Amino acid sequence: MSESVSPDQNAGGAMAAPVLRWRCTGRRWTLACVDRVSCHGRWVPTGSTSRGVRGQSCVAQQPLIMAQKPKKGEHEWAAVVGLEIHAQISSNSKLFSGSQVHFAAPPNSLVSFFDASLPGTLPVLNRRCVEAAVMTGLALNCHINKKSLFDRKHYFYADLPAGYQITQQRLPVAVNGSLTYGVCVGNKRSQMSTKTVRIKQIQLEQDSGKSLHDDLRSQTLIDLNRAGVGLLEVVMEPDMSCGEEAATAVRELQLILQALGTSQANMAEGQLRVDANISVHHPGEPLGVRTEVKNLNSARFLAKAIDYEIQRQINELENGGEILNETRSFDYRLGCTVPMRDKEGKQDYRFMPEPNLPPLVLYDATSLPAGADSQQNEVGLLEFFQNVIKETRAEPKKVTSWVLNTFLGYLKQQNLAVSESPVTPSALAELLTLLDRKVISSAAAKQVFEELWKNKEKTPGQIVSEKKLELMHDQEALEQLCQAVLEGHPELVMNVKKGNLKTVNKLMGLARKATLNRADPAAIRKILEKKLSS
Repeated sequence: MSESVSPDQNAGGAMAAPVLRWRCTGRRWTLACVDRVSCHGRWVPTGSTSRGVRGQSCVAQQPLIMAQKPKKGEHEWAAVVGLEIHAQISSNSKLFSGSQVHFAAPPNSLVSFFDASLPGTLPVLNRRCVEAAVMTGLALNCHINKKSLFDRKHYFYADLPAGYQITQQRLPVAVNGSLTYGVCVGNKRSQMSTKTVRIKQIQLEQDSGKSLHDDLRSQTLIDLNRAGVGLLEVVMEPDMSCGEEAATAVRELQLILQALGTSQANMAEGQLRVDANISVHHPGEPLGVRTEVKNLNSARFLAKAIDYEIQRQINELENGGEILNETRSFDYRLGCTVPMRDKEGKQDYRFMPEPNLPPLVLYDATSLPAGADSQQNEVGLLEFFQNVIKETRAEPKKVTSWVLNTFLGYLKQQNLAVSESPVTPSALAELLTLLDRKVISSAAAKQVFEELWKNKEKTPGQIVSEKKLELMHDQEALEQLCQAVLEGHPELVMNVKKGNLKTVNKLMGLARKATLNRADPAAIRKILEKKLSS
C-alpha cells in the first residue's frame, strides 16, 4: 500500500486524457470516448438516479452496449485512471521471516514469531524477493536504484499485529518505468492501437493477515498465514481513461510477471490485487476529486468498476452533486461501487525509517567492490540467461526456471561463479529445445544436464543418443509394457477397481521405471486408465 500519484493530482507529463461526452435526457445517458475509440459505451438505467447524494444508488447496473456518437454541443468530460497493483512474489518463504508460503493452508499454521510481532524478533530480508523486484523492474523498463530504503507505515488493523507495515515509501527499489499494451479500436474494433502507461515505482512490502467476518456470531477471526508475505507494489501513473484500458494493462502485467516467474499472479487466489484511482473533469480544467476503488481481484470486474465509477461521477456532477474523496468497493452482484470510508481527512501514516533494516544496496558487474565475492551477486547470470533465450525455442518461463533452480543450484553446490560453469549457454539452450520438442522427458533432461556438468566436451544430443534417453513414441510397445505392469501387480489393479484411484500413480511409476523414464507420463497414464476401465 503506498501513496500513489492520484488522478486528482496534476502529474507532469501525463498522457492526454480522452474526451468523454455525457448526455442526460430523461432517463437515458450516453457515454462515448471521442479520441480513444476503444472506450465506447452506453447504458440505459431502469431505476431512479441519485440527486446530489453521495453514491446511494447504482445507476449503471445495466450491461454496456455500443453508443452512438454524441451530438455537437453536449457536455464534454475527460476521465483519468491510475492503478496500484499488489503482486504476491513467488517465493518459498515470506519477505522478512522463514515461514513458508502456501495457499489454503490451515489457518495460522504458517506463522513465525516475527509474523506474530512477538517482542525481540527482527526482520531478515529474503534475497529471492529482492531478485524478483529487480527482474520485474528491468522487464518494465525501470531505473533500478542501487540504494533503496525500508520504512514503517503505521496504521491499525486487527490483522496487522505490529501496528505498522514495512514498505519502501521514500526510496523504492525501482522507479520511472513503462508498460506497453494494445487495445482494439475502430468502429468494428478490428484494429490494434498500442498504448503506454508510465510506471511511477515498484516497491517491496509486507502483506497483512486476513480478517474473516462471522456475521452470524458477530465476531471476526484472524488468520495470519498471509501476514508478512512478500509483495511487489507496482504504482501506475494516471495515464488511462477507461476500464478496458486498465484491464488490458493489468492482463499484460500479469503475463510479464508469470513469464518472469516473479509472481504466479493468480487473481482468483489473491496473488494479484488492484486498487483503481478514478476522477473526471472538463477538458482544460483542473483534474477532479478522485475516488479509490479497493481490492479488485478480477480484470473483468476491474473494467466494470472503473466504467461504472466514471459514469457515476459524471452523473453526480451533472445533477449538481459533488464527488467525495473516498474509498469504495465494487459489488459484483449489483454491478456498482459502494462507499467504504471517506478520505477527506488525510490519514497520517507516520512514515519513519525502519530501524531494524539497513539500506538495501545492489551492485552490477561494473560497481562490484574490490574483493567482494562475485558469487554473492551472481555476476554474469543475466547475460547467461539472455544467451540461452537467444538460442532456444523453449518458453522464457521454462528457461527462467532452469537457470534459477537447476543451473544456479549446481553453481552453489560446487561453489563456482557463472563464468566458471562447465555448462555453456549454447548447451543449455540445446537441452531445453530437446525438452520443448518432447524428444526427452523432464527426468531425462536432468540426467543430461548432470552429464553436461561432468563432461563439457559432449553435446546434449550426443548424450541422449549414447544413453538412449529419447522418449518412446511406439504406441504398441507402450501398451504392451503397461499390460505387463498390470499383470505383474494384480493387487494394485484390485485397489484401483475398489475405488483407490491414487494407486494409479504407483502403476505409472512402475511403468516409467520399466522404460527407464523414457515414456511420456501423460501417455502412460492414458494407456493405464484405458486398460483399467475396460
